[in-house]
Amino acid sequence: MPAPLLLAAVLLVAGPENAPGASPQAAASFNREVRPLLAKRCFACHGPDEEANESGLRLDLAGHDAGGEILARIVTDDEYTRMPPPESGPPLSDAEVGTLRAWVESGAEYEPHWAFVPPERPDVPTEPSSDAREGVEPPRNPIDAFVDAKLAPNGLERSAVADRRTLARRVALDLTGVPPTPEEADAFVADVAPGAYERYVDRLLASPRYGERWARPWLDLARYSDTNGYEKDRERPIWPYRDWVVRALNDNLPYDEFSILQIAGDLLPGAGIDGQIAAGFHRNTMLNEEGGIDPLQFRHEAVVDRVGVTGVVWLGLSTECAQCHTHKYDPITHTDYYRLFALLNNADNLTVTLPDPLVDAERDRITAEADALEAKLPDDYPSGVEEFAKAFEAWTKLQTAGAMHWTIAEPTAATSNSPRLEVLEDGSIFSTGDITKRDLFDLTFDLDAMDLPGPITGVRIEALPDERLPAGGPGRVFYEG
Repeated sequence: MPAPLLLAAVLLVAGPENAPGASPQAAASFNREVRPLLAKRCFACHGPDEEANESGLRLDLAGHDAGGEILARIVTDDEYTRMPPPESGPPLSDAEVGTLRAWVESGAEYEPHWAFVPPERPDVPTEPSSDAREGVEPPRNPIDAFVDAKLAPNGLERSAVADRRTLARRVALDLTGVPPTPEEADAFVADVAPGAYERYVDRLLASPRYGERWARPWLDLARYSDTNGYEKDRERPIWPYRDWVVRALNDNLPYDEFSILQIAGDLLPGAGIDGQIAAGFHRNTMLNEEGGIDPLQFRHEAVVDRVGVTGVVWLGLSTECAQCHTHKYDPITHTDYYRLFALLNNADNLTVTLPDPLVDAERDRITAEADALEAKLPDDYPSGVEEFAKAFEAWTKLQTAGAMHWTIAEPTAATSNSPRLEVLEDGSIFSTGDITKRDLFDLTFDLDAMDLPGPITGVRIEALPDERLPAGGPGRVFYEG
């Protein structure tokens, strides 16, 4: 028996201040209130999509000059001029009209996307703290003043000051991700001289753990992984990029340099290995190694991922919607998306061999040892060298005289792990059917029945062309010529 269902109809009722014709209580923000409303109700016909915008009016770019006309067309009783038209949906609600009216009457100020607005340092609140409880300090820095300014109107107060041992633990966890050692906490508690807290923070910032702690959120943005993802998910040696991020944070690398190196470090003059490693930011895309994939498809998938991550991390934009259509919330067009796509699609995925003094020294030592041993072979095995030289000379004479020749060996049986093998009349083997990345052919020969004129001195396997093969062969790989 189906379970009972209890429903309640809840209405959002506009107050008198939002009724048509009423005076607004406060100006409406274009980005926070007006743009979402226009995007929902108006952008389908008056947005950035050129093909759908028959009138040419761009409400996503509306300013003071258009604001009054927008409101007039929305509140009119004339069914022929009212917006939105009846066939496009119901008229705006009283609350929605109130929002637009508040915006228009405050000047219809257009606000660009927040990502393109330079941040401004706000004025520090100057109201004295009303917090006079025992154990609660007055504001020690501007952050306290901002906190107090938000707490006081809500009848709240800052918590009491933590004891020094608790503070030592909190700060260490925040900056390094690990708690302080007992000795470190004791040293901070015992340091009662002025500036003890600042000195403790400086020690934590100087710790290599600082870069490790704060590299983690950035590596999440970079979609860092030590494996390739998808079906096989094999390991990938991209840890040098991870270590570069840790070093950059520990070295306090300026954010502009930090960004440029990761976007195009391999293209900078004199960037060297360090720049190539930093550019690994966009090598963190997933890699599909499944046997039946189209490599170009997954290169496309990788570039789509890189465009999206570049937009979110550095532009403050969600570019993914513009992959299919001009975006109605973020100011990026379908054309702009593929311009950025084309730029990132020019990148080549190269393998970089990193120098390592210890590894290089060990390689040189082993190579020198092998060369020395090889050079000693004639002295250590003089008879073996002479016998090999005589045998090679005899084999060369026989081949030159025509006493040696190649003979096609026809197998008596041919099997494989997947492909179908067919022995043709001329002794060749024709492979058809499914193939895998590692096919194994098992061929059986009856050498006694072949009536060979002499001993076998060599074996050769040839891949032959054939009109029945893809592109005529040799080999079974499909390709576009």
